[in-house]
Amino acid sequence: MVVNVLLIGDGAREHIIAERLAEDSNVYAIMSRKNPGISGIAKSVRICNLKDKEAVRSAIESFSISFDVGFVSPDAVLAAGITDLLLEMNISAASPTQSAARIEWDKSFARNLMYENKIDGLPEFNVITDKKEITDYLNILNNNAVIKPIGLTGGKGVKIIGEHLNPNEAIGYATELLERDGSVLIEEKLDGEEFTLQAFSDGKHISLMPPVQDHKRLYDGDKGPNTGGMGSYSTGKILPFLEQSDLATATKILSDAIWSMSKEDVPFKGILYGQFMATKKGVKVIEFNSRFGDPEVMNVLSLLDGSLSDIFMSIADDSLVNATFMDKSTLVKYFVPKGYPKNPDKDSPVSIDLKGINQTGARLYFASVYEQSGKIYTTSSRTAALVSVADNLDDAYNTIEDAQKYISGNLFSRTDIGTKQLIQKRIDHMKLLRGGMQNE
Repeated sequence: MVVNVLLIGDGAREHIIAERLAEDSNVYAIMSRKNPGISGIAKSVRICNLKDKEAVRSAIESFSISFDVGFVSPDAVLAAGITDLLLEMNISAASPTQSAARIEWDKSFARNLMYENKIDGLPEFNVITDKKEITDYLNILNNNAVIKPIGLTGGKGVKIIGEHLNPNEAIGYATELLERDGSVLIEEKLDGEEFTLQAFSDGKHISLMPPVQDHKRLYDGDKGPNTGGMGSYSTGKILPFLEQSDLATATKILSDAIWSMSKEDVPFKGILYGQFMATKKGVKVIEFNSRFGDPEVMNVLSLLDGSLSDIFMSIADDSLVNATFMDKSTLVKYFVPKGYPKNPDKDSPVSIDLKGINQTGARLYFASVYEQSGKIYTTSSRTAALVSVADNLDDAYNTIEDAQKYISGNLFSRTDIGTKQLIQKRIDHMKLLRGGMQNE
């Protein structure tokens, strides 16, 4: 039986979700603007403010069909309680409620959840509500610290002392966040290598996806400001700089987080994303997200062996099926408007030859664009992502290099993601850290 799936969201993340769902389902989409990729896949689409419950309700009702399952994707839309709306409308959901999604939109909740339930991987942290405490805690950490907004920032609000801020600027930035949000999170700066591990969950059980490494910095060599993610890669069941014990620890952390939320009567159903760092003292949690990572979703769903619709249905039905994935390498490369993220060239036309891209073996997913009079234009965020799958990362990289000539416009991308040089740098860094641990 072909099921009807309601997808809410409009970026590259939702483009590949729609593509995988449409393999065996009827996809209906609600977007804030017309994503040409999603609109070409969906049976029907509606455009509205995704964070406006009544606008979304009207959009759903206008389809005049019965949905078997709904999936709310973007972080801010989950935080607005749109999954709760689906449940109110008697639509089964494979995404977390507003209260469960709090693990992402309230960093203090996430840290306290770990602390109170003794979940492994917790860095030194303090949720500060008094301006006088900022300087005191920074002194305790010897300014070896990270300043984090409590709420959602699209991956662009975290600032590190010594990289983005000097100590005086850190005090000012933390004060600004405190005055805006009522609290600010200050944590120890971790030294290690980041990786992402994502899992499907039905509220009690988890099914893992392959580990991925994202690259948030704008420029080659991991320099420049943080972005929503400039690209990512995966190499099958493990990343080159990780050990099996790292994955085992990260898996247990995800499982413990799901168990802890269930125990506190806030069951988490959907995709739990763990952003981890492998350090000389073990795996630490940078943050949790309550949805697929972007770009990491494109790595894992390109490898999914089976039906995404079946997985979503099993999440909604509290009967999670085990997801399986091809043991291959993947590479994702984002193209962004020049000037991104601070002063992006928005409303600029982009030319994309999808036929040429597909002939190379790559796939393209539209992110934050809009279509008008048959032409595609940039917005202030990321434009599109190229994705390749291959037996090894070198071949995946070469495919992306071949495919990118079919994209033109006032765009920018990194050139080093997935290269041997950058990955070797990761491996050498972890060898140095792990060697230091052995000598202590």
